Amino acid sequence: MSQPRVETLLKRINTKEFTAHLPVPCAAGRARWRPPHPGGLVASASRSVSVKDVAAAAGVSVGTVSNVLNRPEKVSPATLEHVTAVIDRLGFIRNDAARQLRAGSNRAVGMVVLDVANPFFTDVARGVEESLAEVGRPLILGNSGQDPDRERTYLDLFEEQRVSGLLVSPVGSVLPRLRRLRDRGTAVVVVDRRVEGQEFSFVAVDDLLGGRIAAQHLLDRGHRRLAFLGGPAELTQIQLRHRGAEAAVAAVDGATLRFLETGSMDAGAGRRGAEELLALPPDDRPDAIFAANDLVALGVLQALTLAGIRVPEDVAIIGYDDIDFAASAAIPLSSVRQPREELGAVAAELLLARIADPDGPVREVTLEPTLVVRRSTGG
Repeated sequence: MSQPRVETLLKRINTKEFTAHLPVPCAAGRARWRPPHPGGLVASASRSVSVKDVAAAAGVSVGTVSNVLNRPEKVSPATLEHVTAVIDRLGFIRNDAARQLRAGSNRAVGMVVLDVANPFFTDVARGVEESLAEVGRPLILGNSGQDPDRERTYLDLFEEQRVSGLLVSPVGSVLPRLRRLRDRGTAVVVVDRRVEGQEFSFVAVDDLLGGRIAAQHLLDRGHRRLAFLGGPAELTQIQLRHRGAEAAVAAVDGATLRFLETGSMDAGAGRRGAEELLALPPDDRPDAIFAANDLVALGVLQALTLAGIRVPEDVAIIGYDDIDFAASAAIPLSSVRQPREELGAVAAELLLARIADPDGPVREVTLEPTLVVRRSTGG
């Protein structure tokens, strides 16, 4: 058989994903195995085709079928073609997950993010996935929705599946679980949100710098009554961005910064926060708003527009993350850009290094944010 033909057959073996469940009635009313024609088998409704079934139908040993699946270079082209044809006819599905579990490992990597509805996390996950794909490792993504119970569910699932590595943006107190995963041989890297201590490799963007960049830009535009919208306040990112903004404001005489905590980081929170600021006496209202992320900023923009407030003439707005929606808003949004896909790629790099050397040093990587100026601040 020619080499291209062999490669085609290998591809079919590795990608075929269908099954044939064709019950054959018998006297007891149950399905049973019965050859539909010489050399063929029909799977019962209660089970799928096994390697033994393929071997019996093909008239070869189980070891030969195993070689066809895992070491095709060890069998003759004729045997490869014959067994592949039987595999296709029976609808045999390779159960790599079960094989990996028996071996005590799984090449897949698990990832738990805070909110898949937030483009920041989908972009980070894309960066992770592309890096892992280069080394043949699939990514399994879980969304905690900022719910500690859902987060625990995914961590339990990944532990049961014995994934080789775990990336997590934690929402709850997960340190004991991460320690258990590590002690059982799963590499762990924390992304974007730090856990207590410094036991795990960690990657994030410098939020302290990002907060200072955002506030400094507003101050440079001549604004002096600034407001920071974001929350919950206990989130590390919120604290760091707020502290960075405070540092910039403290260096300018007459400048003030009001902190308005929001219960979440979505557009609805931004709308509600803006409405609360609009309820203040005119002299107390901010002339510039720094939103803790772009979704909050877009909600602020919507509320101000509906109230007849001109942006940026009456109130300037800057967001954080620089998601795609920021540039396409009715009034394009200035933002502090986080290198989201790069963040994901670095997280994958740290994890792969940890998988290769479980006893290697813990590493921390901090990426720098940058300012993107658009119309919402007069750009």
